[in-house]
Amino acid sequence: MSQMPQPPQLSACPTCDEPPQAGDRYCDQCGADLTVAAALAAEAALSAEAIADRSQAHGDRSEAHGDLPVPPRVNGAARSTHPEPEPDDYELAAPTSGGYGQVADPRAAATLGAPEAPGESGIHPETNASTHTSAASSTGSGTGTGADPRLPGDEHRPRCAACQEGTIDQDGYCERCGHAQARTRDHMESELEGVAAASDRGLRHHRNEDAFSVSTSALPDGSPVTVAVVCDGVSSATRPDEASAAAAHAASQALRASLPRGAHPQQAMNEAIIAAADAVNSLALDTGAAAPHHEGQRHQNAPACTIVSAVVTSDILTIGWVGDSRAYWVPDDRTTPPARLTEDDSWAAQMVAAGLMSEAEAYADERAHAITGWLGADAYELEPHTASYKPDRPGVVVVCTDGLWNYAESAEQMAHAVPPDARARPLNSAQFLVGYALDGGGHDNVTVAVVPFPAVPGRAGSA
Repeated sequence: MSQMPQPPQLSACPTCDEPPQAGDRYCDQCGADLTVAAALAAEAALSAEAIADRSQAHGDRSEAHGDLPVPPRVNGAARSTHPEPEPDDYELAAPTSGGYGQVADPRAAATLGAPEAPGESGIHPETNASTHTSAASSTGSGTGTGADPRLPGDEHRPRCAACQEGTIDQDGYCERCGHAQARTRDHMESELEGVAAASDRGLRHHRNEDAFSVSTSALPDGSPVTVAVVCDGVSSATRPDEASAAAAHAASQALRASLPRGAHPQQAMNEAIIAAADAVNSLALDTGAAAPHHEGQRHQNAPACTIVSAVVTSDILTIGWVGDSRAYWVPDDRTTPPARLTEDDSWAAQMVAAGLMSEAEAYADERAHAITGWLGADAYELEPHTASYKPDRPGVVVVCTDGLWNYAESAEQMAHAVPPDARARPLNSAQFLVGYALDGGGHDNVTVAVVPFPAVPGRAGSA
C-alpha cells in the first residue's frame, strides 16, 4: 500500500525559534505555518541527497564506461535524435488519464506571467483562433491562486510558483528553493474549426523542443482547406526549440499564402518545406557574422529539426515531410485498415528498404532513430517528400512527432490509440493522444495534430 511521505518534525520555529508541540501546524508564538517550513526542509534534504547520489553515479559511470560512442553515419550523414540525456533532464512519474481530454499534468508549477523569451513559443496565434494552454503554461499573470506573482517594490522578476518567496534566475530556477519553473511551451494546445493540436514537454526532458501550427483557409473555388505542420527539434543540435518553431511558422505561412492562390497542394507543400528549411538555415547565421561557405557549416552543429505537414481539402489529402516525424490515416470505420502515410528518413528505414533487416529488427536496434534527413544549415541535401491520397471514406489524419509514435508505431496501433470520435472532437483526441504517450512513459517531447477528412468548412485562421 502506498503512503504519503511525512515531513520531518521541526525542532524549532524557523521564524522565532519557539519549540513547537507535537502535531502543531502553526507556531504558538508567531503564527508561522510549520507545515510549509517542514516541507521545504524535507525538499532541501532530498535535493542534497539526490545531488550526492547523482555525483556518485556519474563518477562510477565514467570510470566504468569511458567515452560514449559517436552516433552512426549512413551515406555520410546521420544525426541522432536521441542523444544521451542532458545533465538537467530529469525523470517524473507517469500520470494517469481520466478519460478523453482529462490528462493529469505531472508538473505542479503554475505559470509566472513573465515575458516570454524570443523563440520560446512554437505557436503563432492570430485572429479566429482559439488557443488553449494548461495550468502550467497559462499566459495570464498570477499563479493560479489569485496572488500577484511579482515581488513588491522595484523587483520585477517573477516569484517562485513552489515556495512563493524566491525569485527566478535567468535559467528558470528559483534562487531560494531551486525549483524549475514552468514555461509556456511546456504544454500547448490550439483548436480551430476542423483541426486541433497539442504538444507537451514529456516526463524526461527539461524543455519542449517540438512546435506546431494549424490553420484553415479556402481554395479559389471557395472550398475549405486545412493545414497542420508539426516539427521536432533535433536534440543533438544547438537551439533545437528555435529551429522547430521557425520551421513550423515558415511552412504554415507559405501554405496559407499559396493554397488560396490556386497552387497545387503538392507543389505548395514542396515550397513550404523549402521555406521552412530556409528559416532554420537562417538561425545558423543570425549572429551577424558573414555567411560562411556551406561546406564550412557542417561542423557547426547548426540548429536542426524534422518536419511533417498535412493539407486536407474536401477530396484530397497531401502529406509532406523530411525526417522521422510521421502522418497516419485513421478511418472512422475501424473495420477498414488504417495506413501510415510517410516513410522515415532514418537509419532503420534505410536498413529495411535495403532488405538488410526486417522492420521489427531495425527499430529494435539502438541506431534506429539516427535520422538521415533534416532541416538545417548542416544538412547535406534537402529532399522534401510529398504524396497525395484520395480516401474514399471519412476519417482523420494524425500528424505527430516520434514522442507519440514510439508508443503506437504501426498504423494498427495508432488507430487503436485514436479515440473513435476523433473526427468530431479533434482537440479532445489530440489531448488524449498526448496523455497516451505520457502514460506510456513520456520519454520524449510529444506533439500531435488531428485533422478531420474531408476538410470542415469554417472561418479562416491560424494558431
